[in-house]
Amino acid sequence: MKRTAFTASLALAGAALIALTACAPRESSNGGKEAVDETKLVDALPAATKAVDEVTWGVVEGEPATLDPVNTANLVIPNLCDNLLSLQPDFSVEPGVAERAEWADPVTFVIALRPDVTFWDGSALTADDVVYSLKRNMDPVSQWYGAFALVKSIEKTGDLEVTVRFTAPDSAFRDAISGQGGAVMSAAFGKQAGKSLGTAEGGLMCTGPYELAKGGWTPGSELVTTANEHYWGGAPLVKKLKYVFVNDASTLATALTEGEIDGALGVSPTVRAAFDGTGAGRLILGHSTASYSFGPAQATGPAANPKIRQALSYAIDRKQYIDTVLNGLGYAQKTIVPEFSFQSMEEADVYQAGYDALETPTLDLERAKQLVEESGEDVSKPIVIAVPAGATEFTNTAQIIQSAGKQIGLDITIDAMQASDFGALFYDPAGRDGIDFVATQGYLETPGVLGYPSLFLLPAELGGVFNWSGYANDEVTGHMQAARTATDPKIAATEFVAAQKIFAPDMLQITLAGAYQVSYLNTDLTGLVTSVAVYSSPWALHLGAE
Repeated sequence: MKRTAFTASLALAGAALIALTACAPRESSNGGKEAVDETKLVDALPAATKAVDEVTWGVVEGEPATLDPVNTANLVIPNLCDNLLSLQPDFSVEPGVAERAEWADPVTFVIALRPDVTFWDGSALTADDVVYSLKRNMDPVSQWYGAFALVKSIEKTGDLEVTVRFTAPDSAFRDAISGQGGAVMSAAFGKQAGKSLGTAEGGLMCTGPYELAKGGWTPGSELVTTANEHYWGGAPLVKKLKYVFVNDASTLATALTEGEIDGALGVSPTVRAAFDGTGAGRLILGHSTASYSFGPAQATGPAANPKIRQALSYAIDRKQYIDTVLNGLGYAQKTIVPEFSFQSMEEADVYQAGYDALETPTLDLERAKQLVEESGEDVSKPIVIAVPAGATEFTNTAQIIQSAGKQIGLDITIDAMQASDFGALFYDPAGRDGIDFVATQGYLETPGVLGYPSLFLLPAELGGVFNWSGYANDEVTGHMQAARTATDPKIAATEFVAAQKIFAPDMLQITLAGAYQVSYLNTDLTGLVTSVAVYSSPWALHLGAE
């Protein structure tokens, strides 16, 4: 699934392990394996000190269709294209190629660029490049369009200064440009490349620590990048970073443990056992915003009824789900917005209190049966849940949902769709014909609480692109909009918590579990970012030998 999120270059400040402790430790059941102690999660390994000629990296999501950050998000782009602000492993935001990016008044945001940043070809980064890059996200075809919904204009106001004006205050914008919505690209190169920008033929021109060598992308085979020796943040120690595409989790696990591939991010928890014992590297767990869930695909029928969704939630044993699907590498999550997403934000204590006040998911079959009866739905016909074919986590997820449904009188059938068909259903209503529920994994790429739930619960014109159930609650919409346009962080937090208190029980997504960030790295290497920040930061910048 495409990440459903508001989507930073990374400058690690020293060689320290970063372990967030704002969340209380959870003892995750794990089928007989040692429980995960969250106080020992690692979000970045100590920076490397020695150079390495070449590293081979396994990309579990498969080969990207493009490297243009406007059209896609993948783990290759963050090492190529800097973002205006820098997302840290602990999910805090620091200056990046923008040395300052702040509100001049409630509707005016000023970006001041570093004077020493150049593109791979040696040309200087200017305000014109930033205007070009940001304006591309004002086009509805951009996947970051939602983050720019309140932007009125983007203008050059100095050689190294850009001013963004808004129709209303936007409390989410600054964090958003620490992700790939704030990626900067060469205006001259982009205009010349046209529609081929980001492809193997057209290439791209960015300022990041790695550059795409000419002819370095061999479609269907590999993608080779080389160190940017003139990078403003210091040249990387790995001189050649080669990406290979390995979709099959078992094949990847074998290649990692045997040392054929040096590392991978987002390793599937289903192959945890393959990493037991000796091997070429080690498995590393970090903080994440990822979660597994399923939600309605239609505005009518059983799945659109909140009582049916609540019933299924009560019928699912989260402990069993974490044990069997995530192999213990997860934890019970109360709602769609995970705790790690707000730990570095102002008023984090307000967000945490709001989260803590929510009901903890429990197994209660009698309550579930009662809700099915109260729903008034005709449940004599099968309820169809769609999952991507060949994905073990989702196959197992669907089977658990199916079994839970059977216990409370719901006949659930599984539609395992080919990747292209499954991807299409997110954007083509016709692709959802005959589908009641869709199972997904989603995560937030940057700090914030508004972007992810907005996709499922706001009207389409306000960004609810995945609000397929037609959910409409004026009170929720009002609180969400007030949170986004608040200039006082405490008001923003209070308004969001008020909205969450209402929408969480409606379960626009039935959250099954949160998942840790799972990485694997060869024992000869260090310096890797190992939290969910990898999706918005150059995670290989400090990679190398010990």
